[in-house]
Amino acid sequence: MTDFPFLSIDPATRRVSLNARDPAFYSDPNRVYAALHAACPTFYWEEQKQWFFTGYDHVNTLLRDRRFGRQILHIATREELGMAEPSPHTRHFDAAEAHSLLELEPPEHTRLRTLVNRAFVSRHVEKMKPEIEALANGLIDAFEKDGKTELLSSFADIIPVTMIARMIGIPEEMGPQLLKWSHDYVGMYMFKRTRADEDAADRSSREFAEYVRGMIAERRANPRDDLLTHMIHTEHKGQYLTEDELISTTIVLLNAGHEATVHQIGNSVRIILESGLSPAEMFRDEAATERTVEETLRICAPVHIFQRYCLEPTEIDGVALKRGDKVSLILAAANLDPQKYPDPLTFKPERNEAPNLSFGAGIHFCIGAPLARLELNIVLPLLFKRLPGLKLAATPKVKDVYHFHGLERLDLSW
Repeated sequence: MTDFPFLSIDPATRRVSLNARDPAFYSDPNRVYAALHAACPTFYWEEQKQWFFTGYDHVNTLLRDRRFGRQILHIATREELGMAEPSPHTRHFDAAEAHSLLELEPPEHTRLRTLVNRAFVSRHVEKMKPEIEALANGLIDAFEKDGKTELLSSFADIIPVTMIARMIGIPEEMGPQLLKWSHDYVGMYMFKRTRADEDAADRSSREFAEYVRGMIAERRANPRDDLLTHMIHTEHKGQYLTEDELISTTIVLLNAGHEATVHQIGNSVRIILESGLSPAEMFRDEAATERTVEETLRICAPVHIFQRYCLEPTEIDGVALKRGDKVSLILAAANLDPQKYPDPLTFKPERNEAPNLSFGAGIHFCIGAPLARLELNIVLPLLFKRLPGLKLAATPKVKDVYHFHGLERLDLSW
């Protein structure tokens, strides 16, 4: 038994029953992760029908372990694995995912990632600093005199999608449409997925792909100094990206390039305001700002779970796994491992312990991490500096999007 009505843990068998749709869970998952660390950090989640790992060392190691991968059909057939055929009603979504960096393994993954990586390395991303500052200042200018704002729609939604669109070479006025497509698309990754969510994701995948296909044709005819042109015209070992690879890669970069950062701006502002600590002190210099940003990423990560297929029979923490088994790694729980972080549920901006795992690790480490970190290190100090009396105007409500973690809205006043 536990203190939570939506959770039951049997430490002897390491069986856990947990309702991920209960607002009491997804509003504050950290308390549940703490209970799991105390009782059984590795557990079989009955409702999800797979093994989950929460220990920092296990998660960190499994993210890098080549016996586990994001795909399985490159080494086994659906028939061998007893895997159902893909559903016709999600065929456009499946087509967009077919060449996604998130889903591939070497050698295809290496080729795609090498071509894209150049644009995302820190020295390239660093050049965007003045643009991010100017954009953030312009948005604050628009609502500063009002004395209040809903921060997600007026600020957090706009910055990441604008920056990633500029980087790829997509017109900024497409921002609202990109947000809609992206929200529909990532609905496929949520625990609460329904047939309506799948239909919306498929429809948006089709529209998104058609739009990107048109942009590719336009860039072939009129090359520019942007990431899309770079991806079209750059070869790797004599090979260029195919049109389908270009579409998948552009979609994944647009989705990943802003979805998590929107959540994280909101999560960070909330955790800073609720802590009662001095923002001026947290953001007193670059080093303090960086530590504060990393601590917000540790304690309220925007993406909680990564899945892997077991590619060969193996045993982890006493759990025997066979080829084709799916396992899940709870990054957000690994960030709260009491073996690594003393007093893990407390926000301590001065922490200097193990690096958080919010961006993953290994070959699938988040390609957009330098951009996300830069955005957070610029916009958070700027917001608190420009609006020194910033406070919560209403209790923030967490969105029903687990395994993502973000807010429905964030009402602030000053």
